[in-house]
Amino acid sequence: MKLYRTSDGNFVEDGGNYFRVPESNFDALVGHENLGAYLRAVVEAGKPAADFAQARLEAPIGSQEVWAAGVTYFRSRSARMAESKDAGGGDFYDRVYTAERPELFFKATASRVAGPGSNVRIRSDAKWSVPEPELTLLINPRGQIIGYTAGNDMSSRDIEGENPLYLPQAKVYDRSCALGPCILVSGDPLPATTPIQIEIRRGGGNAVFSGATTLAELKRKPADLAAYLFRENTFPFGAFLMTGTGIVPPDDFTLAPGDKVRITIDPIGTLENDVVQGPLGSAV
Repeated sequence: MKLYRTSDGNFVEDGGNYFRVPESNFDALVGHENLGAYLRAVVEAGKPAADFAQARLEAPIGSQEVWAAGVTYFRSRSARMAESKDAGGGDFYDRVYTAERPELFFKATASRVAGPGSNVRIRSDAKWSVPEPELTLLINPRGQIIGYTAGNDMSSRDIEGENPLYLPQAKVYDRSCALGPCILVSGDPLPATTPIQIEIRRGGGNAVFSGATTLAELKRKPADLAAYLFRENTFPFGAFLMTGTGIVPPDDFTLAPGDKVRITIDPIGTLENDVVQGPLGSAV
């Protein structure tokens, strides 16, 4: 089942049909004792809704914080080491890749998150910006993984590469994160064969970059990442955790305003966002 948050309330999709969810509070859904069973009951007791197609999809987030894990794929390790070599930080990334403790960092509040079809931003003071397609976990307040969505961890590689301590500035800013298009509701681990794909189009034309990987390349288990996040933190509304990227564009590539980023994770769906640069008002 897939859970959608829209301008007209919450809907659950099952078997190609969409059903209106009586509970309108997304935080209450995330905190539900058994979200899957509740949504199954909604499907079995309801009838398909005809008004889902008219609703605008919104980011599937309520009051949750978004966190992220870094250097969880070998490709990411190699890219981080190369970009920070001149700053003397390359060894840090190699060490965290092999360490027991993962790199975890705060990524976004809900107000900074872009939803499906809305804009993500590149910093005005960055010269080298990339999207990072990531499987993103939805974790309930009890620390249990209850669903998955697609995430875009927008990153300013030149800023982080100048000094690893600049990571918060490279990663955390308005509309530096996108989530969607829905929550795949499941507590079961996704198969290692799950594909993650990205395509970037420029000027309405052909793709200027595309790439793909699978969860088989993810070094750490999602459940272990979630356990570390909740080890000394409480999240009364639950949390999202981006699990890192295994797809990094070549060093001569940078995003430009007007680019369209499409991230597809089967069986979740496709998250699509346009890229803008400038004041936040132009990015909503």
